[in-house]
Amino acid sequence: MQRRQFSTTLALMGSAVSGTLAHAQGPANGFAEGIDYVSLDKRNPTESAKGKIEVIEFFWYSCPHCNVFEPRLESWIKSAPKDLEIKRVPVRFRDDFEPQQRMYYVLEALGKIESHHALVFRAIHTEKLNLTGADALANWADKNGIPKSKFMELYNSFAVVTKAKRAAQLQDAFKVQGVPALGVNGRFYTDGSLAGSMERALQVTEFLLSEIRKGR
Repeated sequence: MQRRQFSTTLALMGSAVSGTLAHAQGPANGFAEGIDYVSLDKRNPTESAKGKIEVIEFFWYSCPHCNVFEPRLESWIKSAPKDLEIKRVPVRFRDDFEPQQRMYYVLEALGKIESHHALVFRAIHTEKLNLTGADALANWADKNGIPKSKFMELYNSFAVVTKAKRAAQLQDAFKVQGVPALGVNGRFYTDGSLAGSMERALQVTEFLLSEIRKGR
């Protein structure tokens, strides 16, 4: 599967959550490398605490499939074992994705991921707001309890800009093909196209986690 070329239409990401008969069943003993998931050619260093296994969700606020997947992911996170460290990483397939990348890291800096992350999805996909630029994001933030001046201060800060660049580097390191997608322990990658659906991608992730715990 080749890297998607994102255009003005979102149709190119349709396969990220659609199931396919080719992936309806995995091997009898689990899931197949190269079919349900891929191993990275070069292991990516993780930032997890000692004894923790890192799981990354790659996403984009304007992606309708990420919006659909978000409640399921949130439920999965809440029931996840304590040895997992789960992170979200906003992608940048084009330069105009960067404002929403920075939006995420502004919320993170303010400790407002839990309260505002889902609100951004709702604003874009339910309220149909155009939140693709810095001004629009700042105005939305101001209406949702984050003063515009504070938002812009953080939005343009070195820390947020650096995190956005690091997110793009992680996306490239995992060779992200589309979103939503999952990276496991700096070593494995799966998404809806590989696994057949994002629900099955979570099952693949759980399989990989069990393999890692066994010392793989």
